[in-house]
Amino acid sequence: MSSLPPRAGRRCHNSLNLLHSSVYFSPDLGSELARLGIEDASAAYFAARGAAMGAVGPGTVAAAFYNFNPELVAQHLPAVWDIASPETVLEAKLRAVDRTLRRLLGEEALASEELAEAARLALRAAEACTPHARPLYAAHADLPVPKEPHLAYWHGATLLREHRGDGHLAALLSAGLDPVEALVSHTATGKGAAPRWILSTRGWRRTDWEAAQDRLRERGLLDAEGELTEAGTALRAEVEDSTDRIDRAPYEHLGAEDVERLTDLARGFLMTVVAAGAFPEDVSG
Repeated sequence: MSSLPPRAGRRCHNSLNLLHSSVYFSPDLGSELARLGIEDASAAYFAARGAAMGAVGPGTVAAAFYNFNPELVAQHLPAVWDIASPETVLEAKLRAVDRTLRRLLGEEALASEELAEAARLALRAAEACTPHARPLYAAHADLPVPKEPHLAYWHGATLLREHRGDGHLAALLSAGLDPVEALVSHTATGKGAAPRWILSTRGWRRTDWEAAQDRLRERGLLDAEGELTEAGTALRAEVEDSTDRIDRAPYEHLGAEDVERLTDLARGFLMTVVAAGAFPEDVSG
């Protein structure tokens, strides 16, 4: 039986994940990859997040990323690797992480003992992560840990994010939610991104979204107004609870006291980057 308070790992992950995700919204990532010749935003994202897996093709990325239209992925992969190798992309990505965190957190925070402590805690939690059936986590776990505390913290957050993310896909599959149904049902919880932003970045059409809504209604998970029914709410809760169970090892390894400490530190850094404008308003608007 876990010694952690209920959902302690989820709360910790949420703050770590959002700071991790800020880099993918950063103009610094776009500019670093543009210097390599990767100018399209979708190509940049697929390359930056997928580079740890090597020069993979569209099928691998569509499978590992889950909620992107495979047709969109195929427009950019494997062609992007003819522009820049995965190794070159990873170097550019780390430069972008450095620039982004320096800009959003500030030099004082980067030099703080709190950030160094957060890096140590995140990496210690990641010691208990496992690679089995977790391709994105396993690929990033093969990368060296950066020496600088702010980069080490981001790396630790990445490991924990991808470990939970890979497990989350297993929970979605178990719940019978395909990529678009997962997006529609998550948005219906009120916690997901805005549909127009999802459609513009994930490559799905409005007809795909509406067809997924119809399928969810047929299962009794969505009502006529597009809101979750009681059964839909229960299913989404079970998806998150299942993800918690699959992802419990790193937080149990860290222990309740240090999980709480890492959560507090991560929230503080997250509040700073949000206040600095890390995320565009139209994501959830």
